[in-house]
Amino acid sequence: MGKDKITVNTSVNSPISKVWELWNGPEHIVKWNTATDEWHTPRASNDLKKGGKLIARMEAKDGSMGFDFEGTYDEIIPNELIRYKIADGREVSVSFSSEGNVTNISETFEAEETNSLEMQKNGWQAIMDNFKKYAESN
Repeated sequence: MGKDKITVNTSVNSPISKVWELWNGPEHIVKWNTATDEWHTPRASNDLKKGGKLIARMEAKDGSMGFDFEGTYDEIIPNELIRYKIADGREVSVSFSSEGNVTNISETFEAEETNSLEMQKNGWQAIMDNFKKYAESN
């Protein structure tokens, strides 16, 4: 049986080339990659090419817990598509499309089995919403 897939979306009032840069630049990832104010991403690296790795260290601000979110890229089409596998083997696909100066982002990921689908969707959507807020203010 296949894994459940969850999709989150946003529309960003910014040109696609800028959105692509803000989504992928490690210096930007550390500023938007969080689902709640209690968490942050103190460091990130991103080798944006097939076989390259994305690593984002996610930690509770109080130091109580943290983990490395890591993925290996399977496909990159600049300003259009990113496909990667998370370290646990789950697949993620992020598509970008533009309508003038509005960029639409759709991210689909295979759910894990520990947390509810609703909790996972809400968490990934919160990160997407943080990205939108960050991108529109830069």
